Amino acid sequence: MRILFTFIGGSGHFRPLIPFARAARAAGHTVAVAGSGGRYEEITAAGFTALRTSEPKPRPADEPEQRLEPVDLAREEQVLRDSFAGRGARRHAKAIREIALGYKPDVIVRDEIDFGSAIAAETLGIPCVNVIVLLAGGLARKEVILDPVSALRAEYGLVPDPELTRLNGQLVIMPAPPSLRDPRHPLPQSTFWCAPGNRVPRRTHTAGKPLIYFTLGTLDTHREVFERVLAGLRDLPVRVVTTVGRRLDPASFGPQPEHVRIEQFIPQQEILAEADLVIAHGGSGTLIGSLAHGIPSVLLPMGADQPHNTRRCVELGTALELDPVTFTPQDAARAAATLLHEDSYRLAAQQIQDEINALPLPAQALGMIEALA
Repeated sequence: MRILFTFIGGSGHFRPLIPFARAARAAGHTVAVAGSGGRYEEITAAGFTALRTSEPKPRPADEPEQRLEPVDLAREEQVLRDSFAGRGARRHAKAIREIALGYKPDVIVRDEIDFGSAIAAETLGIPCVNVIVLLAGGLARKEVILDPVSALRAEYGLVPDPELTRLNGQLVIMPAPPSLRDPRHPLPQSTFWCAPGNRVPRRTHTAGKPLIYFTLGTLDTHREVFERVLAGLRDLPVRVVTTVGRRLDPASFGPQPEHVRIEQFIPQQEILAEADLVIAHGGSGTLIGSLAHGIPSVLLPMGADQPHNTRRCVELGTALELDPVTFTPQDAARAAATLLHEDSYRLAAQQIQDEINALPLPAQALGMIEALA
């Protein structure tokens, strides 16, 4: 069987597909992954045949640092509506149609926000699987995306889909536990819930200084947020590992205490296996990785789905929230100390970990994907 995996956007949309793509390849199926030209090397580095949906855009040599602004949910929804459900969907509908006509997949497996691939699959009569990448939900609501998706459907001569039920394709997969989904934004009853990866055993906490992992993901490079958090952690009896992304130079943060390590990138799994606390932006990838290891979080949501994820984790008692614009180093120190010393947060995170470990593994979705063909 030939399976085409597709995603739009960055690593946070690609990584949730990897366990399913690896399971398909291990079962002997032919697998390719389609993403933007800027993600070509990331796809090939993961071991897959990469198919470009666009040409890579050169990055400016002197890229300005991002401005830190208060979270504006209406603005984030507008970005999703215009950039993903609008222009991005139109671009991917055309690109994936062309790729599929040459590659001839039996099934297309897409990330949740790759609306154009869903439309391409429907126009070609190819079964389509929707892998959810927005953990708590709320950002890609029907009222946010309906108009641009409906306009694109009409351009391709597809029947109206006012409830967006056809957009889900033939199978919805959620690689996360049901408790993490905000009940205000339910998924279809037929959704297949599975673990995001391999099961992680409960850790036995050993004596010694706890380890704090601090990251803002691969896209958020707000220097001032890094500086304020690091200033707050500087005098705590902890070890700190911080990843600042490819756009910032660790040396530019100046000399650090012996217990603070700053790198551009470290594979997340290496750190999570040892970490006691995560400080992050609330992105779905880092968040589900942390909870799969039973680790509580201090969350600084900045945009996209991060405010929705943060609200859900605060409700579940696995996280504390700080405002990334107004928090002080003292706020960061207090939040970190609270999560390290109050057992309720760790126990709540471990409860989610137990729920994750009770779910089927991603490979168990393969039979359902094969049945579609």
